[in-house]
Amino acid sequence: MIEYENLKKSNQKFFLEYEKSFSKILKSGWYILGKQVQKFEENFSKYLNIKNCVGVANGLDALTIAIQSLNLPKESEILVPSNTYVATVLAIINNGHKPVLVEPKLDTYNIDPKEIEKKITSKTKAILIVHLYGKPCEMDEILRICKKNHLFLLEDCAQSHGATYKNQMTGTFGDFGCFSFYPTKNLGAIGDAGALVCHNDEFYQKVKKIRNYGSGKKYYNEEIGCNSRLDEIQAGFLNIKLKFLDKFTSHKRKLANIYLENLNNKFILPKVEKNYFDVYHIFNIRHEKRDQLKEFLLKKDIKTEIHYPIPPHKQEALKSFFKGEKFPIAEEIHKTTLSLPIAYFHTENDIMKVCKVMNKF
Repeated sequence: MIEYENLKKSNQKFFLEYEKSFSKILKSGWYILGKQVQKFEENFSKYLNIKNCVGVANGLDALTIAIQSLNLPKESEILVPSNTYVATVLAIINNGHKPVLVEPKLDTYNIDPKEIEKKITSKTKAILIVHLYGKPCEMDEILRICKKNHLFLLEDCAQSHGATYKNQMTGTFGDFGCFSFYPTKNLGAIGDAGALVCHNDEFYQKVKKIRNYGSGKKYYNEEIGCNSRLDEIQAGFLNIKLKFLDKFTSHKRKLANIYLENLNNKFILPKVEKNYFDVYHIFNIRHEKRDQLKEFLLKKDIKTEIHYPIPPHKQEALKSFFKGEKFPIAEEIHKTTLSLPIAYFHTENDIMKVCKVMNKF
């Protein structure tokens, strides 16, 4: 069986270091916002080449806190891709704002700058882009649009750790870069974890307070906050894995190249472009008979996933926000996309086998 993911296998080489880190934290007696969190914030900001990093409990909180810190008028419109994961939309709704869905490009799956400008109104205050599957968005054009229309720019980098556009890291272009360290991510914790990064010192001080009950000084609360602190234990694990992130990326890019060079033209493959350094958190292909292909592969002992089967505007909880709106490109992507095995534990032989089986479909 070629599994889609196996977190035990992906983390096994780090078990001894994890145990040492856990023991050290346990014996320290300091379990909340301690040295490991501070160390990770410093290490991750250095890795991204950005000034400020704030560790939070998960990726959704990173997005939610980033939006809250902007202090937008209630019911502001925030543009977001129509094919994103539900968390990106929830962060907007949970702040009392209106998500406005924008269609992606069919060949990159990232938000289409030409479609962005069509959706801007007097109520539009921000754009929340998503570097989906580990591919950076078209940043030059997006930055031009934001500057022209005086809009905040937020980046959802949950799938793009280490990805670059013209040699600049995703997460460092906008007002905030928001990261998830969910266990399956290229940089994954052993539980939930997240972070947000920014250049602006005022934003930095504000989000540090928001994550900790709105408090900058113990028992003094300057902001309406929440409890969303990166766990000290998870920060310790992330400090270990961050040192290997480039190695993870290199391995996944090597596996991706095997797919790109060996899958036949029956499948729509990820687009490869100059100036885009893709990290392939997910290697997705598209096929009009996606469900039959998934079943065919499973019968051949190859597991796959679908990211994602249902677009946001068709989710039961979100239907009321998008009444009567149609997003044919998002629907086409969600109907035909299939994610292939590309985890850290997979070998080149595993991927060659997947290619051979797929080419027989």
